[in-house]
Amino acid sequence: MKQYEYMAKEHLSRQGIKIPPGRVADTPEEARNAVAEIGPAALKAQVLVGGRGKAGGIKFASTPDEAARVAESILGMDLKGFRVDRLYVEGKLDIDQELYVSVTTDRNAKAPLVMASAQGGMEIEELADEFIVRRHVNPRVGVMPYFGKEIAEALGLTASLGREFADLLGRLYQLYRNLDAELVEINPLAVVGGHLVAADARLNVDDSALYRHPDLDTVEEGSALEQKVRALGLAYVELEGDIAVMANGAGMAMATLDAIQYYGGKPANFLDAGGGASVGPTASALGVLVDMHPKAIFINIFGGITRCDDVAQAILQVRQRQGIPVPLVVRLVGTHEKEGVALLQSDGIAAFSEMSAAAQRVVELAGEGR
Repeated sequence: MKQYEYMAKEHLSRQGIKIPPGRVADTPEEARNAVAEIGPAALKAQVLVGGRGKAGGIKFASTPDEAARVAESILGMDLKGFRVDRLYVEGKLDIDQELYVSVTTDRNAKAPLVMASAQGGMEIEELADEFIVRRHVNPRVGVMPYFGKEIAEALGLTASLGREFADLLGRLYQLYRNLDAELVEINPLAVVGGHLVAADARLNVDDSALYRHPDLDTVEEGSALEQKVRALGLAYVELEGDIAVMANGAGMAMATLDAIQYYGGKPANFLDAGGGASVGPTASALGVLVDMHPKAIFINIFGGITRCDDVAQAILQVRQRQGIPVPLVVRLVGTHEKEGVALLQSDGIAAFSEMSAAAQRVVELAGEGR
């Protein structure tokens, strides 16, 4: 479960990590009052998505009146598929340098991993490996002062700043452990007047451990569309392409996305219909894909528990009730395959048996590909 920035910073502050003064604002008037109290500030959209600044979700205000105008322009906006309903008004910093630091879980190494860089303020994925310091943590030992000092030296920090960094890293790791976090990140970790301040923060808590943290504020993740499909009991994630996808099983869904991209297409979503989904939920999920107005739809089913004839009935149900106005490509293999294929053929829909051929076809119908 992800936490909003202001929530993450509350946890950092309780752990003894310095943050700028900030106030939550749900209205322009609250933003006005916050700047009147704090002074010049950054108004930050509170949405669970990166790249807020580039998308217009972070703006500055020097006066209360300007803050109200800026808040009015941000509140209610659509930011990468997320509606902005809340702002975090945070005191503007005079930053000398931007660092990066995080503690996450390396599942391959089965150990906590600390990552740090002297070049913060950007997506860590954009940095070349040579600019990133990585150190695994022995859980039996934890992050001791010497561990943080070694990383600080690798970053080229001064002695005084290095000691402060080592202390901060120990606190960050303790927060990671205490909350069963998957990721605790500060980016940028700002150097202001010779001291470290968390200018931005992310906190993701392991869903499997939430029962141990009943006091944590619950955050509903995902866009309105993602939440709508998840309410049907299906796994769904929006992507940035225009070929809508439905498959059964997470592995099959990932393979479907890979196949579409291999042939030059752009998937619009990840939708795992799961095993054994009945006609109703499957039809509802397909209806959502139709409402997305994609260039084409690809349904890829390898039936085990899932019955191909149930999927076929769901497709026909949607076609009859709301129509499918875009090209539809279906691949059906497995349990009750013959019955499912026959149902589709009776309504003039052909079904593929090979995934690669079906993926290539849907990319062609979407007008994409090589």
